[in-house]
Amino acid sequence: MADAAAKFTFRHIDGKEFPSLLDKDNQDYLMKWCMKGRIGAQMYTFDQMFQAYEKDQFVLDFLKDDNVTSTLQSLAASGKWSPVGLKAESVTATSIPCTVMSMSFFDKLYEDVVRSCGSIRKCMDEFFGDFTVSDELRQMLLNEDSDCYCMFNESDREQFLFHLFEHLCLGGQICQYEDKIDPYLDVTKQLYKDLVSVQKNPDSKELVVTSSVFKVTASDSSGQYYPSDTPHPNTFSYLVVDPLKRHVIVLYHRFGAIPFT
Repeated sequence: MADAAAKFTFRHIDGKEFPSLLDKDNQDYLMKWCMKGRIGAQMYTFDQMFQAYEKDQFVLDFLKDDNVTSTLQSLAASGKWSPVGLKAESVTATSIPCTVMSMSFFDKLYEDVVRSCGSIRKCMDEFFGDFTVSDELRQMLLNEDSDCYCMFNESDREQFLFHLFEHLCLGGQICQYEDKIDPYLDVTKQLYKDLVSVQKNPDSKELVVTSSVFKVTASDSSGQYYPSDTPHPNTFSYLVVDPLKRHVIVLYHRFGAIPFT
């Protein structure tokens, strides 16, 4: 039973499938990028009306709810998936803008990062933390001093679509990078479509995103434990909230090598 003081209560939708993560070709890519077995998505429903300004209460209630803590999966350092089990004492909930409606958002990559044939331009190897940078795509993502970095401004980089693209491009600990841009764009598009809800604006008749997205962490008296007790740029948990359908999707990934269990 959820805490008496909680405003929001949640129910896990067991068996909810996300085609972008189950597609055979995509699974092959995720394996190559060292993300297969380390990335997953789950859906929950809630009955209460939600507004974006309530994000902190919403996320805290979510990560304290018994129905969540007993079902929300996280990955241990050993490579074993299990429910988080712990109730959050504090959380962070960072709002992630989510307004992009077209993959043309990435067309500017073809200026200096990608050739017209789709090949990613190579460069001399550099190292940024756990990532080896051997092409202009990762220079654009990681190296603030590179000529390509300013191709996407800070507002662009805050967009949820950009975050998904970046996570997939950087991959896991023993990631094998692509020579062509298409696989990154294709998987990003499919994943975005699975996660984000849209509806037609009654006035303009144009499609608009109705989801709110939050990047979250949870801590107890011992410190941060979710999405991991060892923070990393490519370890993340996003809550994608549809306030109209009253469901929330959790997208989770823990950086590391392929699990053996």
